[in-house]
Amino acid sequence: MTTFMILIVVVLLAVALWQLTKIFHLTQVGRRVDDSPVATDNDNKVNGYLMFAFLGFIYLTTIYCLLNYGHFPLMSDAASEHGPEVDNLMMITMVLILFVQTITQALLHYFAFKYRGKQGQKALYFADNNKLEFIWSVIPAIVLAGLILYGLYAWTNIMFVDEEDADDAIVIELYAQQFKWEARYAGNDKVLGKANVRYIEGVNNLGVDLSDPNAQDDFASTELHIPKGKRIIFKMRSQDVLHSAYMPHFRAQMNCVPGMVTSFSFIPSVTTAEMRDKPAMIEKVANINAIRAKKSIDLVANGQVALDPYTFDFLLLCNKICGTSHYNMQMKIVVDTPEEYKAWLKDRKTIVQAVKNAADEAKASEVAASQTKDSITAKSNDTTVVAQAEMK
Repeated sequence: MTTFMILIVVVLLAVALWQLTKIFHLTQVGRRVDDSPVATDNDNKVNGYLMFAFLGFIYLTTIYCLLNYGHFPLMSDAASEHGPEVDNLMMITMVLILFVQTITQALLHYFAFKYRGKQGQKALYFADNNKLEFIWSVIPAIVLAGLILYGLYAWTNIMFVDEEDADDAIVIELYAQQFKWEARYAGNDKVLGKANVRYIEGVNNLGVDLSDPNAQDDFASTELHIPKGKRIIFKMRSQDVLHSAYMPHFRAQMNCVPGMVTSFSFIPSVTTAEMRDKPAMIEKVANINAIRAKKSIDLVANGQVALDPYTFDFLLLCNKICGTSHYNMQMKIVVDTPEEYKAWLKDRKTIVQAVKNAADEAKASEVAASQTKDSITAKSNDTTVVAQAEMK
């Protein structure tokens, strides 16, 4: 990586020196005789054909990429109810970009050839053309307005949660810190208790206000479990720097900003088990494991441990570069059936209970340490008494 960066710097310095040389030549215009070569008709003709060749290269590369890399499992395997709408908007945008790129590149290279320089030929100069300017201004404006309105419509449907859905939703806090995630669930009251970084102490690493009545049934987990078909309302906080909660399969992303609470909501539509059974995902996992198996042969040959087989899991990632271990900031997401989720909820220990248990354990440790100290002191005194008795 260091060698690559040095190479980039050298290339950029060369480009900068080249540009400075061109600027110097421009400053010498009128001061000396211009002896720079003039392009001939043959030069212009060759350049025109080269433009056509480059156009063919662009089209062939595009066709090759579409045939070999045009299958995107993530574009068809959304795991949330709003996911297909986001995918549809993405596909419309990609098709429009491909269409416009194809037409504009063809026109650009064709005109570069057709109107190449010729001896004695002068370009016809238009100061302005109202019709052309109207066409190339209005058409993009209409297309972009349509995309923006569609995007706003989709975003409103995703972010708007009516009162009926909110009353029946599961409220979960995603707490970001360098470099890990932790989830806090609202209990039966479906209201998260107050929290503040000033309350962080010991096992209360989320800074929950233990005196808040709404916090009495909150519980935390290092693995995010959510039920299929149930609306989930995420409340997001950050302890240190700007993070971004990114759940690619659910088409969900929201920044986690220190000092404020952000929110996102969606309904999971595919369980983890169902996603693992999809043909596209089975093929993807098989390809990954084939690569890992091949890599493991080299590792074992060098006396290292072989790689474990890959198993698909939904993941919560950080999509902001938040520090040195940003790449490893992730949390496993498990989408359960409603029955599995209810079973998982059993025996969940609340944060208040965890803090109380930790305090009891600390107190018991202090008592045990005190008793041990007293016992050692008593034995030490007894030994002294015996020694003195023997001396007499």
